[in-house]
Amino acid sequence: MSNPGETDVTPIRSTADLVAHIATGCKERTSFRIGTEHEKFGFRLADLSPPPFEPDGIRAVLDGLARRGGAPILDRGRPIGLDRGPLAISLEPGGQFELSGAPLETLHETKAELDQHFAELAAVAGPLGLGFAPLGFHPLASREEMPWMPKSRYAIMRAYMPKMGRLGLDMMLRTCTVQANLDYASESDMVRKFRISLCLQPLATALFANSPFREGRPTGFLSTRAEVWRDTDPDRTGIPAVVFEPGFGFARYVEWLLDVPMYFIRRGGTYLDLAGRNFRDFIAGRLAEVAGERATIGDFADHLTTVFTDVRLKRYLEMRGADAGSPAMMLAQSAFWVGILYDEAALAAAAALIARTPWQEFAALRDSVPMTGLATRWGRGTLRDLAREVIAIAAEGLARRGRLNAAGDDERIYLAPIEAIAAGAPTQAEYWLARFHGPWQGDVNPIFSEAEI
Repeated sequence: MSNPGETDVTPIRSTADLVAHIATGCKERTSFRIGTEHEKFGFRLADLSPPPFEPDGIRAVLDGLARRGGAPILDRGRPIGLDRGPLAISLEPGGQFELSGAPLETLHETKAELDQHFAELAAVAGPLGLGFAPLGFHPLASREEMPWMPKSRYAIMRAYMPKMGRLGLDMMLRTCTVQANLDYASESDMVRKFRISLCLQPLATALFANSPFREGRPTGFLSTRAEVWRDTDPDRTGIPAVVFEPGFGFARYVEWLLDVPMYFIRRGGTYLDLAGRNFRDFIAGRLAEVAGERATIGDFADHLTTVFTDVRLKRYLEMRGADAGSPAMMLAQSAFWVGILYDEAALAAAAALIARTPWQEFAALRDSVPMTGLATRWGRGTLRDLAREVIAIAAEGLARRGRLNAAGDDERIYLAPIEAIAAGAPTQAEYWLARFHGPWQGDVNPIFSEAEI
């Protein structure tokens, strides 16, 4: 979840202002960039427990990184993130450490960014007796054993989430994801990319499943994280039907957003609790709790960050369907989406593939893939068959991009882990389950050392 940024205090005069805010995300294709965000769980090397904010915990890691560069982001005087110009570090509610990467031109640059971040994080965390492991759901700690970070917006969400779903607090405290942020050239380009990527998110969930454990035992799910999202908050999650309506575009999306219940607004560095209120009423001045406050573009930008659909539209598109995983799988996730969405021929091929099946059937996969993953039935086969087809489209797209590293390799090299999975290799979750039932002899604890970055 985002760090608080600079607030645009421009008053909202009409919904046209909100449409214009999102539409400014349109870019020339030559300016398309790749942003990769990823989260990981901290753990104490001595006993594998989740570290608190302080003492000798997450704050100490932030402080150590700040000494290496960047400006601390403060909430009521306490650091809750780090601003490093084009990239940022932030904290999820349970202390999950997130890097929001810089907008980069190639996946080779993404790899270099990941390598640098992990090396720096290990250098700071190691002397503190801490490690970090990117997994989709915490494999050991109970909800009560997870710490809460001192981020004001989380207090508001903590009170509201249980009203909307049984597992909202688990989503906040015990899940980690990796996402790719990608650009669009125009409204029509946004629409087709939004629709294609929404339909393919359940496939991504299956490919990148990496969360088969909870509190030391198998859950029966390959992606426990994805199952948690199914019972979090129906008002702001999932695959929204509005995206597939005829005439969908920026204006229709804004109308939908205005009916997603609010969480808060910020004034003078303080979060004001407006959980469950309507943004339309706020714009119209009908909220007694903030009488006299005019809604601003900054308020709307904050509201955008509280929508948790499988693909989220801001001034770019966020792919949000994958569990956090190994560094190689993080790169593979970005490569998967870049290959599909950043090449015209690949995009056309993906659109043709999607057109074979009603979007509702793709959406229905969300109910199955957390448990059955790539073995989920699809057409006359399984999702593994679909994976091979879609990954081939991505590979062709990356080949046509022709972005080479110093060794002369193009970006297809980053698809290797998921090409192996599509060919029959185990997913990350299946690999961990084999370790649990084999060499680990029913003890989940070794996952921390084996998954540690």
